[in-house]
Amino acid sequence: MRAIIETGQAHQVAVEPDAKLRVPSLGEVEIGKEITFDKVLFISDGTTPIVGKPYIDGASVTVEVVSHGKGDKVRVFKFKRRTKYRRLTGHRAEYTEILVKKISH
Repeated sequence: MRAIIETGQAHQVAVEPDAKLRVPSLGEVEIGKEITFDKVLFISDGTTPIVGKPYIDGASVTVEVVSHGKGDKVRVFKFKRRTKYRRLTGHRAEYTEILVKKISH
């Protein structure tokens, strides 16, 4: 069974049972805590797909928070020719690693 859910920051993520995923940070959620996502956009059991408009009523995905962390550093370099204008900035996006427990409909 597969599903597409919407996380807290309007990111859409495809999930399957017992899969570990990295999603954009879910904030101050304790490690080991279970979270239920009610914003399910799509569910398929291999034969019959169900598409929400925009969400499926009564569908939910239960996940467990495994860890929090920061991704790899992304460097952004701005450059203008012939003027000695150079700027180097960067950032590391925070993520939450989750384990999908159950997809229900």
